[in-house]
Amino acid sequence: MKLIIQIPCYNEAETLEIALNALPKHIEGIDVIEYLIINDGSVDETVEVAKKWGVNYVVNFRNNKGLARGFMAGLDACLRNGADIIVNTDADNQYCADDIEKLVRPILNGEAGMVIGERPIDQTEHFSPLKKKLQHLGSWVVRKASKTKIPDAPSGFRAYSRHTAMRLNVINEYTYTLETIVQAGRKKMAVTSVPIRTNAELRPSRLFSSMFGYVKKSMLTIGRAFMMYRPLAVFMSVAAFFGVIGAAIGIRFIYYFAMGQGNGHVQSLLLACTLIVIAVLCGMIGLLADVISANRKLLEEIQFSVRKMEYGKGHEELKNGEDEAE
Repeated sequence: MKLIIQIPCYNEAETLEIALNALPKHIEGIDVIEYLIINDGSVDETVEVAKKWGVNYVVNFRNNKGLARGFMAGLDACLRNGADIIVNTDADNQYCADDIEKLVRPILNGEAGMVIGERPIDQTEHFSPLKKKLQHLGSWVVRKASKTKIPDAPSGFRAYSRHTAMRLNVINEYTYTLETIVQAGRKKMAVTSVPIRTNAELRPSRLFSSMFGYVKKSMLTIGRAFMMYRPLAVFMSVAAFFGVIGAAIGIRFIYYFAMGQGNGHVQSLLLACTLIVIAVLCGMIGLLADVISANRKLLEEIQFSVRKMEYGKGHEELKNGEDEAE
């Protein structure tokens, strides 16, 4: 059983060695532990620090491509190098590395394919009251969109089984944390969370420059992911909204028309017709999007089969040759 711990890095020379020193060297049930960093276009000595420390693998980007691209590149490298379990953590030592054992335990026990570390948000001193409220709100929105029970959706402290990692796709370029939960929930993968500890802040977060920017990008990411996996529901809801309003205005016009006052309410008729046309168009777009979604699911199954042939089957493969249900 091989575990690879991956760390996305962007100019992390000052904190990377602290994070690496804290990583576990042995975990019960794991035969081999290896370490990988994703150098996302760093211009400092991040790579030199990692190599001097002795990391096993370095994934290099010549320029900064963002957290989501780096995460997927790291998964690809881990799978290519035979990882049965992949743990993602941060280079700023935000998460308590001793809790990696807690992250991988549900996977080793066959209870889950994705495990997310639940931070003590309300007890984290460097989180402002506003950020704490937004973290809870964002996690609630993700739970509704994904139909999961994950209490800390933005947490980047995670573990993935080989089987689950081969099924993941991240489309947005902002962050992988929210989209992968919506994706996993809608694909009915086995997802769970475990409480973890955090360390004192070594540097401010670089993921967003302002709270407004964080909220905006997060909502767009959640909305886009939900539209990808439930397009018919989304567009039919929009169609119903415009259709109901249009029908109500149309009934109002008919009432006045029957009372002989229709000439003064022609604009209501035009508005009703416009809204009903918009509703019909949204419904048609929803049907087309649903067909496209079905094709995407087929492509994802093909991609998963290709990845299994390329990377090889993991520890979740059952004795009868069938994949373990997630």
